[in-house]
Amino acid sequence: MIFTLLVAGCAGTGDTPSGAASAAPVTLTNCGLPVQVTQPPSRVVTLNQAATEIMLALGLQDRMIGTAYLDDTILPEYADAYQKIPVLAKEYPSKEKLIEAAPDFVYASFASAFSDEGVGERDTYTGLRVGTYLSPAGCPKETRPSPLTVDHVFGEIRDVAAIFGVPERATALIDAQKSRITSAASGVRDAKDISVLWWDAGTDAPSVGACCGAPQLIMSAVGVTNKFTDLTGSWGDTSWEKVVERNPDVIVLVDAEWDRATAKQEFLAGNAALRDLPAVKDKRFVVIPFSETSAGVRNVLGIEHLAQGLTALPARVTR
Repeated sequence: MIFTLLVAGCAGTGDTPSGAASAAPVTLTNCGLPVQVTQPPSRVVTLNQAATEIMLALGLQDRMIGTAYLDDTILPEYADAYQKIPVLAKEYPSKEKLIEAAPDFVYASFASAFSDEGVGERDTYTGLRVGTYLSPAGCPKETRPSPLTVDHVFGEIRDVAAIFGVPERATALIDAQKSRITSAASGVRDAKDISVLWWDAGTDAPSVGACCGAPQLIMSAVGVTNKFTDLTGSWGDTSWEKVVERNPDVIVLVDAEWDRATAKQEFLAGNAALRDLPAVKDKRFVVIPFSETSAGVRNVLGIEHLAQGLTALPARVTR
């Protein structure tokens, strides 16, 4: 399918932000689809936190006429700007409510946004002359980066900045994040000798960080070894028997409103098969918020938190 975003003359009303119409046309590929933007969008709706925060990190709040679906509190540095943007729904708005807002562009992070579960397929908006962009991490399997790397996240930031005519802002943001990543990774001694279980969710069959998504991106940036790179995709289900067999040095506990890290730690301590694992007995846990595992500007925080958590852990004693 050929996909063309003709933003000039799209649906929507209201004043165009200063400088929004001055950039040259942009052509790029998103999820295998050609994307052409003839003029920077001025009435944007973001779906999912990562998309919202990339827009805010690029200083594009004046282009945003709506947002939806947070997993966490918005980052403090973006809170004031975020408060001025209408929230269309706690999760995904209905297709009708989104169209009623008259956007000229919709930007999302997860594939579920452009589905029956979310606001409908991207084709719907093509027909309405409303542009769309989906994070490469949320692309269909055949076009999704595998493995996802920091460079893919930076590529998304560059794409968005190009679409909105502010490429220099992407350069500044990426340069700052690269510096932070280098600094974080340099603080972890013998990182390659540290093995990690990244536990996202689930107690019967734990869902863990696999070979190719944001958890592996974060672990790779720090330089540690993921014990479950043999699992495909971003996350994969395994068994506690395999966890015991592989005996990770450190366990990352993903913390989410719907699945707290404290509950995970209590489960491990109370499970007869797991409580004698050295990482559990020595409390070698690092807590990472779920919002830092979505491809976007928070990944650098996940990298910093993993690095800081590792350096703060007690020495490996129980074997």
